[in-house]
Amino acid sequence: MNPAKKAAKKTARPAARKVAKAPASAPYEEGKWAHVFTRKSGERRYWLVKSEPEVFSFDDLQKAPKKTTGWDNIRNSTARNFLRDGMKVGDLAFFYHSNCDEPGVVGIVKIVKEGYPDSTAFDKEDPHFDADSDPAKPRWYMVDVKFERKFRHTITLATLRQHEQRALKGLALLSRGNRLSITPVSAAHWKLILDLAK
Repeated sequence: MNPAKKAAKKTARPAARKVAKAPASAPYEEGKWAHVFTRKSGERRYWLVKSEPEVFSFDDLQKAPKKTTGWDNIRNSTARNFLRDGMKVGDLAFFYHSNCDEPGVVGIVKIVKEGYPDSTAFDKEDPHFDADSDPAKPRWYMVDVKFERKFRHTITLATLRQHEQRALKGLALLSRGNRLSITPVSAAHWKLILDLAK
């Protein structure tokens, strides 16, 4: 379901609070992504999540029980912070097919459960087992996402790059060297991409 997911497709596994600021101990609190961890009461945020379609596609999500799955196996600390501290119930995310013939945004998912410990990190049989992740003090987190809407056509990476210098300037997905599987999307960028989906 994300680029790091084990090769064999897996049946999908199946909570909101006001956030004033990220935990004081979080080093990213004053860094590049500081704005992601603060929001007004009732504010909805937007995201983009990547998945290789040969591993877990948007159609797989649509076929999953309750059209819902746990977004697990994330082993990057920045993406983990987004899962643990950034995403909230009701937030929306673009589902992006990566590492395929036609990479691009194919639909929308909704965050239906907030960050909780990623159980695959504790499973010795799982390829993404992390011996240093203690259940009493988890290192890795996940959220639950639910199928919301499939676009009539893929908003391809090539199409997005056509707007890179103006309307989509600053979109993390288009940043050189960015390999994060989860990134924030501004409200303005969200609206522009929705318009491209019409």
